[in-house]
Amino acid sequence: MQIRGREILGFAIENKACGLYWDLGKGEQSMELTGRRCLVTGGGRGIGRGIALSLAREGAKVALLARTETELDETAALVEQTGVEVLKLQADVSQREQVDAAIEKMLVAWGGVEVLVNNAGIQGPMGRVEEVDPEAWMQVMQVNLGGCFYATRKVLPTMIAQGYGKIINLSGGGAVGPRPFFSAYSASKAAVVRFSENVAGEVAKHNIDINSIAPGAVHTRMLDERLEAGTAVGEQEIEIDQRLVQEGGTDPERPAALVVYLASARSDGLSGRLLAAVWDPWEDFDIEAVMATEAFTVRRLKQEDC
Repeated sequence: MQIRGREILGFAIENKACGLYWDLGKGEQSMELTGRRCLVTGGGRGIGRGIALSLAREGAKVALLARTETELDETAALVEQTGVEVLKLQADVSQREQVDAAIEKMLVAWGGVEVLVNNAGIQGPMGRVEEVDPEAWMQVMQVNLGGCFYATRKVLPTMIAQGYGKIINLSGGGAVGPRPFFSAYSASKAAVVRFSENVAGEVAKHNIDINSIAPGAVHTRMLDERLEAGTAVGEQEIEIDQRLVQEGGTDPERPAALVVYLASARSDGLSGRLLAAVWDPWEDFDIEAVMATEAFTVRRLKQEDC
């Protein structure tokens, strides 16, 4: 399967693991992120690679954090072609010591950080909760939520000292509604949303914005894992995934563009929200009006609300 996104980046990005091909061309760039120091976890492949290139095309310095050296090298080579500085950080986000050491390397090299994108994540075991491997289930929490916590915890003192920062956390399928047979992934992504809103309230006085995004159904390695899992994912998920294969899924430009928006001054003051890259009108937000309500948050509906 191949997916071709609209032209914004000037590079053809191939994810050999899942046959994904992003033809992201040159388009118009405003260079609105010039000089901003950005860290992208899970930046070696897939959505993380597209995000890193989007940030670079807007003039940002980009630090890539991932486990696999070859993937870091491939993405770094693409980022370097934009003419911006790139830093490779090899670490496992589920290991606090590795995350701390990697981010410290960035802080020493560049003297600070304006933008953190917590993209690293795994799908984990699929199937009935009483049948999945408990250790694999908990590993999803450690990577998806723990990695987000570790990186956020490490950058916040610097952002607070700077009096400015942007943290963008990737949510995912099942974060706001039930997704049977994906209990680990769904629970971890719901936790990321709640973590983001809680910490956003803690740091608002320091001009630090923290938001979550739902990237949409981009074809990544996770889709291939679901297809290989067969009936373990349930009939509904099989139908959704087959349709994704046939129709091509979400244009990878959309989550990348949303990250650029949230990393930029255009979104200053927008915080504690969960934004859908595909469905929400974030390009036209009146931020003051949005922040005056509970729009784009996860809340319990009362009977009178239904």
